[in-house]
Amino acid sequence: MADRLPDLSGSAVLVCGARFAGQAAARALLARGAAVRLTDRDRPAGLDELIAAGAEFAGPLDSVPADTALVVTSPGWPPRHPLFADATARGIEVIGELEFAWRLRGPAAADWLVVTGTNGKTTTVRMLESMLRADGLRALAVGNVGVSIIDAVVAAVPYDVLAVEASSYQLYWSSTIRPRAGVLLNLAPDHLDWHGSMEAYEQAKTAVWDGDVAVANADDPRVTALFAPGGVSFTLGEPRDGQLGVANGRLVSRAFGDDRVPLAEVDAVRPSGAHNVANALAAAALARARGVAPRVVDEGLRTFVPDPHRNQVVHVADGVTWVDDSKATNPHAAQASLRGYPRIVWVAGGQLKGVDVSDLVATVADRLAGVVLLGADRALVAAALARHAPDVPVITVDSTDDGAMTEVVHAAAGLARPGDTVLLAPAAASYDMFSGYAARGDAFADAAREQTT
Repeated sequence: MADRLPDLSGSAVLVCGARFAGQAAARALLARGAAVRLTDRDRPAGLDELIAAGAEFAGPLDSVPADTALVVTSPGWPPRHPLFADATARGIEVIGELEFAWRLRGPAAADWLVVTGTNGKTTTVRMLESMLRADGLRALAVGNVGVSIIDAVVAAVPYDVLAVEASSYQLYWSSTIRPRAGVLLNLAPDHLDWHGSMEAYEQAKTAVWDGDVAVANADDPRVTALFAPGGVSFTLGEPRDGQLGVANGRLVSRAFGDDRVPLAEVDAVRPSGAHNVANALAAAALARARGVAPRVVDEGLRTFVPDPHRNQVVHVADGVTWVDDSKATNPHAAQASLRGYPRIVWVAGGQLKGVDVSDLVATVADRLAGVVLLGADRALVAAALARHAPDVPVITVDSTDDGAMTEVVHAAAGLARPGDTVLLAPAAASYDMFSGYAARGDAFADAAREQTT
């Protein structure tokens, strides 16, 4: 299978998904003379310009139009959609957003440094972007971090290197991507409703290792079980040969020809927490794979500014600290967050996406001073708490309107005592009540400030 797009001039291409990724794909296809047809359940905003340029919006489809030469799908479309079964039966190739961007590259294309994992992807690519820019490179974090990778690949002024955040959805639909280096941060059950099994989820994630340098988290048993010998790994412990790790309060490299080379102080890592030290090690490994000097890795970490909604202190009053980690949208991420605080009033709930929270609750039960639950799957979290933390007071907020978070914060304030942390680490997605995790975090922060002023 070729890793470049054929001449699509005059060819009909079906783009599945008419939002962010789909619109970027449509723009690139129109620029190459393709006849573009977009399909989606609803007509989103932003299509008028594409339609004026010659694209067609077909609304929802269950089969591929007869003249279609290629199908390009947005990340959220699951493999079981009837369109894809129809395309496969008729021998029409289906590729995803990342694969499409990879095939768009020109002869002097930017290197790709790709980050995947259940959690920590955005923080890691942002750290990596900061390191690359500190080296004077024209670099950009792309994927699910605000800029479409398709738009980055076709930018008028080319980039030297792209720090690519890749979800399992995107990797599933990729087949020829060979990055300069790729890292798998961690693995925990997530998106099983989309993939159908943990094995399928893992298989999608490990595609990140198909490039020149494979990087793995040596502390994650699921990752190490899948990792072939010969790659680079990182650990929160003392590093061995071929690893990056931590020694005497410093990030240290014994890979890429380094002999216990110090990279940065652990205290320079932001946001704080062991999981973010691991993210920093992963970013440093990719930067070193691209030739970034150790001193520049240090500079990049020191100048890195974390994105909001990731272990972000949003208010402190009456001895209680209010922390927004709304980005903790699955149990694995929530556990990493909860382990960072000794006594917590936990705000949790939302859409669990078919994942069990029992192990999470059992692991953190001794830290919980109280729990406030909201969202579609709040009863499932409540059941796990009843089994594994029966003595912890639990308040369930049944409201789902705009005022629900005010009620949540009021309940949390009643449970919290001086020295406690009220932590929004929902372990679940947000779309049952909010437009996204950012809107959920903003609502929490606003309500916390209003409650305690």
